[in-house]
Amino acid sequence: MQHNIYIYIAVMFLVTYAIRVIPTTLIRKQIKSRFIQSFLYYVPFVTLAVMTFPAIIESAQSPISGLLALAVGIIAAYFDAGLLKVSIACCSAVFIWELFLSLP
Repeated sequence: MQHNIYIYIAVMFLVTYAIRVIPTTLIRKQIKSRFIQSFLYYVPFVTLAVMTFPAIIESAQSPISGLLALAVGIIAAYFDAGLLKVSIACCSAVFIWELFLSLP
């Protein structure tokens, strides 16, 4: 069976367009519910966390290395380190831990 890539692209376009247009056409007035406002505020953060957390755990050779990087990243971010410093700290933690595990 022959698949037409243009149909797939058109469906992706329509779904993406609908996700962005339908809320703006249906909801014309300002949302006053504090619950819905806080829900919509946290949706991007939760989505990013759900996509990122498994990748952190599974990206290193062992899950312990990933958990160590996660802990180091949380601690560095808690002390107001920037994104570059947090990434360097996480990568360094994994590198040192994996180096330590590979020693005889």
